[in-house]
Amino acid sequence: MTHDDDDFAALFEASQEHSPGRRGSRKLRTGEQVEGVVVQIGRDNIFVDVGAKAEARIAREQLLDANGQLTVAVGDRLRATVKHAGGRQGAELVKNLRGGGVGVAALEMSQETGVPISGTVSKIVKAGVEVTIGGVRAFCPASQVDIGYSPSFEHMLDQSYQFKVMEVREGGRSVIVSRKAVLLDERSEQARELRTKLEVGAELQGTVRSIQPYGAFIDLGGLEGLVHISELGHGRVARVEDVVQIGERVTVRVKTIEARDGDPENLKISLTMKSGEAPAASGEADKVLDATVASVNQHGVFVDTELGRGLVSSRELGIPQGADPRRAFPIGKEVRVTLQHRDSNGKLRFSIRGVQAAEERANFRSFSKESKKKSKAALGSLGDLLRGKLDGASVPAGPAKARQAPARATSAPTAKAKPEPEPAKPEAKASRPGRRRRVK
Repeated sequence: MTHDDDDFAALFEASQEHSPGRRGSRKLRTGEQVEGVVVQIGRDNIFVDVGAKAEARIAREQLLDANGQLTVAVGDRLRATVKHAGGRQGAELVKNLRGGGVGVAALEMSQETGVPISGTVSKIVKAGVEVTIGGVRAFCPASQVDIGYSPSFEHMLDQSYQFKVMEVREGGRSVIVSRKAVLLDERSEQARELRTKLEVGAELQGTVRSIQPYGAFIDLGGLEGLVHISELGHGRVARVEDVVQIGERVTVRVKTIEARDGDPENLKISLTMKSGEAPAASGEADKVLDATVASVNQHGVFVDTELGRGLVSSRELGIPQGADPRRAFPIGKEVRVTLQHRDSNGKLRFSIRGVQAAEERANFRSFSKESKKKSKAALGSLGDLLRGKLDGASVPAGPAKARQAPARATSAPTAKAKPEPEPAKPEAKASRPGRRRRVK
């Protein structure tokens, strides 16, 4: 018996004594996902109580991070997949299969057990991506790369991800894998954890998964919620795209939680991006700012301005559809932008194509304001003139001076005498119509 065997046997016996009386009768099967508690940590293996007759073991290297540090401690809960159901020495668990020395046998085992396997995206092809797993080339269809639609996979090139093996044919010459299946499993686990802490008023981080005319759907990590367009900010929002972009990380607050058809697993979650108080008006609408290009990504161009850094979305760049924004807006280029939106969290949205329209609106407002001032001044002069005439004031000196009325007497005005009443005329006798008056 080797030293490693002695070490394993000693740890196994110690694990059996670690929790006496807790032996269960659960029968494990290969490929089953199990959850248990770490009860012992050894040099090469870690033992987990999963409710079976004997503790299951998992290789220590499966639980190391990128820096070689162990990611679990005694008492932590661990979720893994049964690689071998085992016998006397308990089941063997696995978190994932490493790609370095993976061959066809390991791929077939991954397919059989459902254990994820590490692979690197080595090539972008028309219908998906090519993945290198050890010395084997596999294909991941576009529909299996991500949960939602992704317009481009260029950002995945030379990056390592977890995949599930869906098919192994022709002795390993044709291998089909899925990253989407791994993400769905992760979402299910995240959803279970999220439901335990989800409550009205909770502030969460999420990713914009899709955009509709009426709002944005946010992936909260296993669960999805809707931010209605009226809840994207305190001001009026004309388009959802003016505030958020697909794939963007945002901070949201839970407004309401409802169970659809009474099913607690199927939740309708309403979210808001508004802060507690509406931001004060800043008078920045249509203000044209000088800006410098800071970075370019799949959502658009980030620029630095006197107000801070903000995003100019792809549709607000003012370049032809299909044009490369990296060529049109190299880092360091100076541009002019106008503020399109400032949300309650301070995030800024700018527009380049809207600069001309903003300047036209600003010029029109300025012209309209000056016109109103001139009209008001003209009306004021005419009103003063009329008021002077009505009050008996003299007409102001000017061209009309020659046509002035004769000057009034300087003596003080006296009371007017009442006119003498005229003597009454004798009344004539009324004569009957048609009768002549007799003359004597």
